[in-house]
Amino acid sequence: MIIIDTALQKLEAENRPIRVAMIGAGFMGSGIALQITRYTRGMKLVVIANRNVDKAVAAYAKAGVENPVAVENADQLSGAIASGRPAVTDNAPAVCRAEGVDAIIEVTGAVEFGARVALEAIENRKHVILMNAELDGTIGPLLKRYADEAGVVITNADGDQPGVIMNLYRFVRSIGARPVLCGNIKGLHDPYRNPATQEGFARKWGQQPHMVTSFADGTKISFEQAIVANATGMRVARRGMFGPTVDPGTHITEVASLYPFEELVEGPGIVDYVVGAEPGPGVFVLATHDDPVQKHYLNLYKLGEGPLYCFYTPYHLCHFEVPNTVARAVLFNDAAIAPKDRPYVDVVAAAKIDLKAGQVLDGLGHYMTYGLCENSNTVIEENLLPIGLAEGCRLLRDIPKDEVLTCADVKLPEGRLCDRLRRKQNEMFFRK
Repeated sequence: MIIIDTALQKLEAENRPIRVAMIGAGFMGSGIALQITRYTRGMKLVVIANRNVDKAVAAYAKAGVENPVAVENADQLSGAIASGRPAVTDNAPAVCRAEGVDAIIEVTGAVEFGARVALEAIENRKHVILMNAELDGTIGPLLKRYADEAGVVITNADGDQPGVIMNLYRFVRSIGARPVLCGNIKGLHDPYRNPATQEGFARKWGQQPHMVTSFADGTKISFEQAIVANATGMRVARRGMFGPTVDPGTHITEVASLYPFEELVEGPGIVDYVVGAEPGPGVFVLATHDDPVQKHYLNLYKLGEGPLYCFYTPYHLCHFEVPNTVARAVLFNDAAIAPKDRPYVDVVAAAKIDLKAGQVLDGLGHYMTYGLCENSNTVIEENLLPIGLAEGCRLLRDIPKDEVLTCADVKLPEGRLCDRLRRKQNEMFFRK
């Protein structure tokens, strides 16, 4: 942050702002627009794309920008950017192709649409900042390979839990400790929640019921921890992770004993979560250290005697930190969090209710499925269905509640890009 804010101040003084496009103008997108426009020096939000252009106009208005120009294609958008006029459009591909865009923030949460945006942006050599854990957790390693080949950065966002965990992970490694668990602190986990049960909470905070359902039913945290695993090379110790629940008020520094020690220290480490710990919603990393002198210092600095040391961040500020992610990518070619080299953990679909042959699966955070983390090798070996691909699939047999679906259980929709990219990812990293 010290380097980023200084670099952005320099760009502001030189009138050379980073030019950012945003695709998606929902709850989170509106917050990002506000943060960039009012509070981020050296950066300019040049266009917002949304299928409903009125929502893009409204997002600008909340940030204090009135009368953005409506554009229909890449040439019109390039002209608006060159003239310094903020723009809105319903043409996402045009945003990816336009001149004068340094980075694109994808904030839709949709796997198929997000895949099209990310691929188009990479092909046009634009840096891509994802606030789309669902896309990243489904085909992120393949998109990272494509971005590397194009010489651009693709990254998930700082401020969301995976980015905050990765910052902490990098810090812990930088001081010579060995991370053995990357963790997430949750306030609730009930895999059977649905949009009806979450409607009141969603209304209170101005969010979509299916989105907050994905938080409650474990799908979102599964995607978040899969992203962390793919960035670090860690794994899950068992399908769905351990996810212990603690008494209210239990501090995160007291949870280390709830995870099997051998699972942590033997191998590359694990990703997991805890329900009910304080401070929530934060993140934590459990680590070891081999140097007895440094262990003495860690004890002096109130981290205890070991063998596990708990490092934690007591908050995550989502849209507040997205501009920092943009700056890291554009100015320093540094991803806040991106796949390391191949898939390590995936998110698979489990039945939320008894499902019947012939039904068409609904979307993430809806009524029919929830997500569980599983190691990618197991997903390939057992032909399990990634939940990021489940929406729109037609069931070929009855599936009892809580059973994990396989790809053989469903018929995929015709012609989806995300299915083709997932097949390419499997072939690229798991070809025998």
